[in-house]
Amino acid sequence: MDFLVLGPVEVRESGVPVRLRGMRRRRLLALLLLNARYAVSMDALVDELWQDPPASARHQVHNAIRDLRAALAGSEGAGLITVDIGYRLDVPADAVDAHRFTDWVRAARTARREGRDVEAMRLLQAAVDLWRGDAFAGIDCPAVTAAAAGLDEQRLTAVEELMELRLAAGETGSLVAELSALTARHPLRDALRGSLMLALYRGGRQADALAVYDEGRRLLADELGLEPGPRLRRLQTEILADAPRVQRRRPAPGRPATVRPVQDNYLPRDLPDFTGRATELALLDRAVAGQGAGSPRTVVIDGMGGIGKTALAVHFAHRRTTDHPDGQFYVDLHGFSPARAPLTPEEALGVLLRSDGAAPDALPAGLAERSAIWRSRLAGRRALLVLDNAADAAQVAPLLPGTGDTLALITTRRKLTATDGALSLPLGALAPAEAETLFRRIAGDACTGSSLERTVALCGHHPLALRIAATRLRDRPSWTVPDVTARLRTSAGRTAFLRTADRDLMSVLALSYGQLSDEAQEFTRTLALLPAAVHDIAQACAATGLAPSAVECLFDTLLDHNLADEPSPAHLAIPPLLRDCAHTFTLPARDAARRLTAVA
Repeated sequence: MDFLVLGPVEVRESGVPVRLRGMRRRRLLALLLLNARYAVSMDALVDELWQDPPASARHQVHNAIRDLRAALAGSEGAGLITVDIGYRLDVPADAVDAHRFTDWVRAARTARREGRDVEAMRLLQAAVDLWRGDAFAGIDCPAVTAAAAGLDEQRLTAVEELMELRLAAGETGSLVAELSALTARHPLRDALRGSLMLALYRGGRQADALAVYDEGRRLLADELGLEPGPRLRRLQTEILADAPRVQRRRPAPGRPATVRPVQDNYLPRDLPDFTGRATELALLDRAVAGQGAGSPRTVVIDGMGGIGKTALAVHFAHRRTTDHPDGQFYVDLHGFSPARAPLTPEEALGVLLRSDGAAPDALPAGLAERSAIWRSRLAGRRALLVLDNAADAAQVAPLLPGTGDTLALITTRRKLTATDGALSLPLGALAPAEAETLFRRIAGDACTGSSLERTVALCGHHPLALRIAATRLRDRPSWTVPDVTARLRTSAGRTAFLRTADRDLMSVLALSYGQLSDEAQEFTRTLALLPAAVHDIAQACAATGLAPSAVECLFDTLLDHNLADEPSPAHLAIPPLLRDCAHTFTLPARDAARRLTAVA
């Protein structure tokens, strides 16, 4: 049994959440875990649980203890003991995630002092990964709040030390996004701001590094009337002077190279709850190995919006970084982005070349020249590229290496049939068991004891739909899985429910429809409104009034854009979520006007 306090308080038995009913029981458990293996008096419990204790306070504590005992019954190594003054929770130290965190941080610092930086990084990363949110989140007892503040401070310190180690190991570009977010959340932490300045500087962005310093100096002056500390001031001076100390670190003479300097890693963060895709990962492993070392390898992962293409590509890329130590590059090509046009190949090459250390003012303007320089820089190197969200083959062709032991992973919503020599991996929905696992991981103990088969099926086993639905369940404590299922039963219900403040499934799917011609949009919407799930050519002709040759061509268009499946030759099926989306968009203006004219 595991007791988790680095985030919302949870108890898990063999990985399965144990249901804890009521906030008072959670607060009581938090107080007992805070003093694990030590007695807590009844008076202390009453004082912590109530500002103005009622006459029945002790009786209520007795009832809550009884319920906690029932929840913990059958667990090995954990027991809730009654003692003279109150109660004692006996649990093994390693059963509490906060204890594991402090132990691993302590071991990491010992490893670092002894020069075992790789082990120190591994331990610190494992310690930081234990956190699921703020310590004791949602528990407002005074003693717990004070302890949580101390744990949160320890977490930030561990993160700062981890960033320093990763910088020393040669990472720069991959850290900029993480450090930018951390600095925005904790703008007064000099260590984080200093690490961000170093990461930017070592990535060839001296002006940006100095701008980060100026932002911190203004913030300190405006809010506290202070100047930055001496460490940050010294770092600014050294960056201005291009001092050797702030250049990329190498092992000191006579000292073992405990961390091998590597090329920059620009890969996005791997999802901590990445789930399933074992079949696809095995196919990728076999495909990459089967192409032979020494030659460029390209894999195209295509599928509908939100199906998990980027998550799979990034996860697989992280698994393959040791095979490609000469740089791991990432660029979002914005082929299907709501707020901006796709990158031109020239713009994408500019991003890649600057990531590889090319001076911005030395880049030629023309596409052919930039492409040639990029191929030349990668020649003979074992590098890895993730070209995400590609619009079409023409956008990615100039970015592909010409020689060398390189691996390029391309994600796109379309079939890139013109990408010669590439291996194709069409990505569909998750398997039902994988979908249930993902839902449970996100929703947590809100899923305890509930059957998810119907719920995940109504989500189409679609990863983004599952994430949105599970997040909404997790964030509404009064809801149960049947409440979610009820909201997903109709097309209108799914359209309204699969949306949060920052994610809207129908908007994600609609981006693909926006790439279609007016005729293809009208054709898709007409089929989507029909009750039948599968359409053959004759049925589509009858529904749309189009000739068979035109219907065949439109079938091919929808399949090319991953907006339909082909369950058998000459048969088309639009998945339910895409049918829901088709209901939400209107026909192009000229087609709507034409229809109105025909009716009149």
